[in-house]
Amino acid sequence: MAFPTTNATKELPAINQILASVGQAPVTTLDQTNPDVAIAYDTLLQVSREVQSEGWSFNKEEHYDFTPNTSDEIEIPNNILQLDLTQNVSNSDKDVIRRDGKLYDKYNHTYKWTSGVAVECDVTWFFDWVDLPVPIQDYITAKSAVMVSSRIVGDPNQYQMLQQNEAYARAVALEYECNQGDYTFFGTPNNKPNNYTSYKPYQALRR
Repeated sequence: MAFPTTNATKELPAINQILASVGQAPVTTLDQTNPDVAIAYDTLLQVSREVQSEGWSFNKEEHYDFTPNTSDEIEIPNNILQLDLTQNVSNSDKDVIRRDGKLYDKYNHTYKWTSGVAVECDVTWFFDWVDLPVPIQDYITAKSAVMVSSRIVGDPNQYQMLQQNEAYARAVALEYECNQGDYTFFGTPNNKPNNYTSYKPYQALRR
């Protein structure tokens, strides 16, 4: 699986928002010969990767099966940010890392896996810009604007203002995460539905 290619047309509004935040004029094309545009674009890609590496409900998958290839090795797709074995009985005698683009078992010192037998892993994926939820896009854009301000402007007042915007955007992103993940104080069992429904005061008014 190839690493997601960036879609400059879709990312252009975010680039212009970053440029506007630091007092630069918007652009109609992603011309990376323009130093400010190049910095904004590279920063957006960097921050997108950093934020997605945190692991969110939209890009984390548990109990994801990887099947060995004909050489009994498991090749790791390039768009995986984090990968670890799912904690279960069959994986209890293994400890894996990514090495040479493949899944390597440090405990048994081998790249080889049982032929035809899937290996359960917990995965954090890297998604292209167009596949990110809007609150996550907004948070990445706000965080990128702070970094671009420090790199090409250096105005402490502007930097502080943009940090406040970043904090608000992160709060919105976390609210989205809480709603999307359906978390409770009782937790959610891996790969199982959450059967607990919290008390909602408005429901009492309907009785």
